[in-house]
Amino acid sequence: MSTKDLMDAKLRAAFTPDRLVIVDESHKHQGHAGWREGGETHFRVEIVAAAFSGVSRVERQRRVHRALAEELAGGVHALALRALAPSEPSS
Repeated sequence: MSTKDLMDAKLRAAFTPDRLVIVDESHKHQGHAGWREGGETHFRVEIVAAAFSGVSRVERQRRVHRALAEELAGGVHALALRALAPSEPSS
């Protein structure tokens, strides 16, 4: 299973999101710190879930980081994260 697939499964299990988009942007970072052959090092995530309603931006990020702790401690070098409640605009 790819890192992207693992992240998807963990975020869906932890937050039951209304919307989840995970993009592997590793190709944009070739030659930079943390990049490795084969990618799966730099990701952009947008997640919209009721679990984030009434929760601060910092706490939302902490919760996502806890859910992805293994990936962040392993091969994932960078995670650009946008965590929103359903009532917040996603664009």
